[in-house]
Amino acid sequence: MRTDIDFAAMAARYRSELLCNVLPFWLEKSQDKEYGGYFTCLDRQGNVFDTDKFVWLQGREVWMFSMLYNSYKKDPAWLECAKQGAEFLLRHGYTGDYDFYFSLTREGRPLIHPYNIFSNTFACMAFAQLAKATGDERYASVAKETFRRILERRSNPKGPWLKAVPGTRPMKDFALPMIICNMALEVEEIIDDPDLMEKTIDECLHEVLDVFYQPDLGVMVENLSSVDGSLVDCFEGRRINPGHDLEALWFIENLGIRKGDGKLIEKAVDISLRVIEYGWDEKYGGIFYFMDRKGYPPQELEWDQKLWWVHIEAAIAMLKGYQLTSNEKCLDWFLKLDDYLWKHFKDKDFPEWFGYLDRRGEVLLPLKGGKWKGCFHVPRGLYQIGNILEDLSR
Repeated sequence: MRTDIDFAAMAARYRSELLCNVLPFWLEKSQDKEYGGYFTCLDRQGNVFDTDKFVWLQGREVWMFSMLYNSYKKDPAWLECAKQGAEFLLRHGYTGDYDFYFSLTREGRPLIHPYNIFSNTFACMAFAQLAKATGDERYASVAKETFRRILERRSNPKGPWLKAVPGTRPMKDFALPMIICNMALEVEEIIDDPDLMEKTIDECLHEVLDVFYQPDLGVMVENLSSVDGSLVDCFEGRRINPGHDLEALWFIENLGIRKGDGKLIEKAVDISLRVIEYGWDEKYGGIFYFMDRKGYPPQELEWDQKLWWVHIEAAIAMLKGYQLTSNEKCLDWFLKLDDYLWKHFKDKDFPEWFGYLDRRGEVLLPLKGGKWKGCFHVPRGLYQIGNILEDLSR
């Protein structure tokens, strides 16, 4: 274990940022006291610039404050924040078959169909954590029914809202097994079906590590043929998202802890080091958002942007890898990411962090929340990293 680093001081910096900056921002600025739920479209100062409510971000905020209430401190303000968001979702968020809409008006009227299964996954996590916090069986029931629906939709996540013509180029994406790796740990206590959970976890581990992971590249691809799991030579089939990979790998490290499987942890750490080396921008620093496995120009115009969640998830993966294996390469990468995060994403004048930088690391959009950025990656990352640093300091 390295003795030249003041892990305690670093832990205090992350904990202070979470408790004194980021959480107060969301508690004060995001809650809709009139209709319930949360505003997520917030400018640099926290002013609301759009009142639409994106359901996956509603679920994420319910989860965040419930999880912190359960795991860190029994703060009644956190629990009330989570409960009012959950009640908004109970009133407006889903169809009769527990499919959660993608977006709602401020008042809760559906705007966009439940095409995105990730609205379901984050709602499931949210209600599971809130059930744990409150003991309210209503929340537990929604978590269980939503989990059931996720498993039903897993082979055809978008269902009738799939834009592609069926059968021409059938593909499956990496994001779903990746997120279920994490969701399974979140809801395991609520579902209370050990055989089902073990089966679900093993299937997702197989998909991530044996199907989507490409050993010759050292990374996961985002899409594969759903017929035989083969590589597909098109824009979507060549897409690589290093941030997704790194987030998935610290989920897998947690599964390794749960299963008592040291080899699984070592494999996840080894792959994470390959991924970050693959995705790092040697010219300007930071991690590319999208890449093409053949080196062709990616179709996403934002491919070279530096995004908040990519770097925060990478930092968790590297620090957790060091904590679990004492691999010095992981610590070196964490220190590099720590420096990048605090220099580029931390807003020195207003609360919360920037989300979108250009390739050079300069702020591209000064917003603090929007359609995709909400109360999730920054506070979760500050909490996770702070915990690991505290453990290392001991």
